[in-house]
Order: sequence, then C-alpha cells, then structure tokens
Amino acid sequence: MILCRLGVLALALPAALVAQSATNAPVARAVAIPPATPSAAYRGFAPGVPYKDFVQRARALAVRDRLVCNTAKRTAQVMECGVAIRDPSDSARFYLSASVIDGSVAMLSFHDSGGPGLVDRLRAELTTTLGPGSRIGRSTLEWVYGRKVVRFSWRGRGKARWIYVSLEDRDVTDRISKYVQRRR
Repeated sequence: MILCRLGVLALALPAALVAQSATNAPVARAVAIPPATPSAAYRGFAPGVPYKDFVQRARALAVRDRLVCNTAKRTAQVMECGVAIRDPSDSARFYLSASVIDGSVAMLSFHDSGGPGLVDRLRAELTTTLGPGSRIGRSTLEWVYGRKVVRFSWRGRGKARWIYVSLEDRDVTDRISKYVQRRR
C-alpha cells in the first residue's frame, strides 16, 4: 500500500513541478510595435511596381472605360497608360495615368477637379497617411522616400481647383535615357 502511494506520488511530482514553474515563469511583456513606415504609395498604387500589378489594380478600379496603354513610337519598352478610376473605400474618383519603362511603373499621376474643399481634404488625407510634407512653392507638398517621391499640387481659378497627386520612382525613370535618341 505504501509502495502504491509512493508510486502515485512519484508520477504526480513531476507534473506538479512543471505546473508550478509555469506559474512562476516571467510574464511576457508586450513589445511596442512601431507604426508602419509610410511609403511612396497612394490608394494602393506605388511607383516601381511591375506593369502587370499596376494593370490588375487599375482594371479593378476602372469606372466605365477601360485602361488604355500606348507604346512609344520608337520602342515598346516605354508606354503611357490612362483610365478613370473610383476607389471603393471612399468613392473618390480620379483620372489615373502612368508611365511605364522596361515593364515597371516609373510615374503615376492622379488628377481631379472640384472646389477649395477638395484641396483641404486631400492635403489632410496625405498628411495623415504620409506625415507632414515639405512645402515646395505656393501650391505643392512633397514627400521623399529615398529615390521615390510623392508630390501633391493644386491650381485654382475662382472657386475651381485642379489637383494632382504624382508618384515617381527615380530609379525607373533614369532608365529612359537608353531610349532617348541623342543629337549629333
């Protein structure tokens, strides 16, 4: 009988020690995760991405017309594309244009028009997303991420406003030099 009790105790002791060490274990501390670093992207579009990724996103957001891309006269490695889009997250409408070099998006531009409130709304949206921008001239803000640049500019006459949000990957735009014909 005593041997039976010692056998049960011998089996139960390791389980009790494991349970006690688990309760005395140091509590894992919550590690503060820094906020995501802003990048040169706007409404799901970014410069430098492959052409096929751009086309897929642009076609998904196209309003009524279809994406049209025209190649350069001298080479098919340089294209200009354009389409009217509507972002389903907030129903914002833009005309989206892109320059593609060697299969990568070099530049993107979003165009829209409206009243003075449009400028204020977009400035607040970009500042919230990208942080405070650097002022360039009277009507342009700029955010620089290495060789990628986001610019927000606006023009106006009376109560009309025209806005442009442009994104550029300078590593891709530098590739255009091999397609430019040099003067002799």
